[in-house]
Amino acid sequence: MSSFLSVLLVLGGLIFFHELGHFLIARLFGIGVQTFSLGFGPRLFGWRGGQTDYRLSLVPLGGYVSLVGESEDAELPEGFEKRHSFTLRPAWQRLLVIAAGPVFNLLLAWFIYWGLFWAHGQFQLAPEVGRVQPESPASIAGVAPGDRIVSIGGKPVQWWDDVAGSIVTSEGRELAIAIDRNGTALTLNVQPEVRTRKTIFGEDEHTWLIGIQASGRTVSLPLDGTSAMKAGLDQTWRMIVITGQSVQKIFERVVPLDSVGGPIMIAQMVSEQSRQGLDSVLALTALISINLGLLNLLPIPVLDGGHIIFLTMEMVMRRPVNARLREITTRIGLAFLLALMLLATYNDIVRNLQ
Repeated sequence: MSSFLSVLLVLGGLIFFHELGHFLIARLFGIGVQTFSLGFGPRLFGWRGGQTDYRLSLVPLGGYVSLVGESEDAELPEGFEKRHSFTLRPAWQRLLVIAAGPVFNLLLAWFIYWGLFWAHGQFQLAPEVGRVQPESPASIAGVAPGDRIVSIGGKPVQWWDDVAGSIVTSEGRELAIAIDRNGTALTLNVQPEVRTRKTIFGEDEHTWLIGIQASGRTVSLPLDGTSAMKAGLDQTWRMIVITGQSVQKIFERVVPLDSVGGPIMIAQMVSEQSRQGLDSVLALTALISINLGLLNLLPIPVLDGGHIIFLTMEMVMRRPVNARLREITTRIGLAFLLALMLLATYNDIVRNLQ
């Protein structure tokens, strides 16, 4: 039951924040909002606030904000005036209303990371050697498992990322690595060499390495509110970059298509993380929110990104994009999304049958 509730709360929360972005910016510009719905289909319950119907609908897989005058030939609902119409607003206002949904998803991720870092600090890999590859430069120089790296080339080391960065950017120069071995200070000279390693996407990468791996021990660095805010922003940007690269690798066929997942996979991931605790659920929610935001920003008609492209063209050309062109590209975009949904659902089903 707790897993089921976690799935509902995560998906519902992500949809709510996305639609809240559209809603708030529309209201900021005085654009009429007829309906704010979590879910699609028949109305289960809700209330009316002002002229807006706030509702929870039967099908929980989505949500929508219905703006007054979304199309040029739409009739004005009772209680609204022509000045409330979305289509009569300048293109830049319409663009901001549409972009607000994905942006709010990215902001939500930032707020979650901010809160997690503020509450628990930032976890970093300690600069401690866990494994030394045989016949590697580190092995030849005498580096041993358990050694704590203190500095490289006279530059102090705080985290494992500092170690990895110094080695990769060495360009093959010999490195003087100061280590702490059970309280004994040693300095070893290590000559990096070009080796092949796997990236997070499974590609072979040739770079400067010395043949060591981290022990995996983590250290928590306490953060105040301001430091946590910056760390949360850095983490959000890092996840945005990785997510964007993942999408690119899928189109390049580096990442296989069977890795694409849909609602079933998301529900399973949330359910699994709910057993690990609230922090794990929140961290996953932030990642899914980033994925949802970036997905909606893809330049595909039907998605927010497609509308943003059309509105940008309208601002440049000073006239709306040809209606026929919009209709054709929208159909193509819809067909692409349906194919993507079918692929994701098929992958989810096959994954569960294996």
